[in-house]
Amino acid sequence: MASAARREPRAPGFWPLAVVFGAFVLFLYGPMLAIVVLSFQGPEGGLTFPMRGWSLHWFRQLWEGIGVIDIGAALRRSLGLGMLVMTQTVLLSLLAGLAYRKRLPGGAPLFYVVVASLIMPSIIVSLGIGLMFRLLDSGVKLALEAWSPEALEGFTTTLGMFSSGLGAQLTWTLPFGLLIMFAIFNRFNPAYEEAARDLGASAWQTQRHVVLPLIAPSLVGIGMFGFTLSWDEIARSSQAMGDLNTLPLELQGLTTTVTTPVIYALGTVTTAISFAVMGLSLALVALWRRRG
Repeated sequence: MASAARREPRAPGFWPLAVVFGAFVLFLYGPMLAIVVLSFQGPEGGLTFPMRGWSLHWFRQLWEGIGVIDIGAALRRSLGLGMLVMTQTVLLSLLAGLAYRKRLPGGAPLFYVVVASLIMPSIIVSLGIGLMFRLLDSGVKLALEAWSPEALEGFTTTLGMFSSGLGAQLTWTLPFGLLIMFAIFNRFNPAYEEAARDLGASAWQTQRHVVLPLIAPSLVGIGMFGFTLSWDEIARSSQAMGDLNTLPLELQGLTTTVTTPVIYALGTVTTAISFAVMGLSLALVALWRRRG
């Protein structure tokens, strides 16, 4: 009672700011919550409120398939591509961050080239990558025609999920990974490395046993960032995936043809996977810090 009596009153601007913040959170997460709720409707459910019963009907229909689109295959493709993008983003961001710790010849122009992909419209980047690989197709066909006409019959295109598609998504994830690594190493205390060298550790041992364990939680965060950016990428992938689509591209196509809550069920599943990846990343960070 006494502590409550001594509590300072709220500032005059607290409640107006609280209302604005609440409205912002509702605007940010309200649509997602509405989709999750509507995905649990009964067989007579529609795309809008009010709810018409509760069931797992639309999840069962999603499992059985949606028309001619193989959602399971698209899901597996997105997971595989997302894992590869995550691995490449962590590895290349780490190597670039280590390289930029010292004076790197041509480092400034290289940095601006990498970050420039964040400024350019995503669809322009996708069109440029698609055009580049189509020009590459022309060169490959000329080379095959000259050296091995038999192989030309089996060649289709160099465009693909793990060639042009991977490159398109890395233009989106790598700049973020590089900027995060800059922030990490700007706060890194070099005294730990100096102490390791004073104790006789080599450069490789210092990196392996001192630097990497200290920045490991941040690398997990970069990996989570890379996966989630790849998982829902559409614009940069639209012209660079070739014949096979990722799950977001299939979902974009379904929005014009599917008129039942099954599309909400698909959105709920993809959102659950995103939250699962984020939860796993946070658990790994917490485990690493506990071990440290």
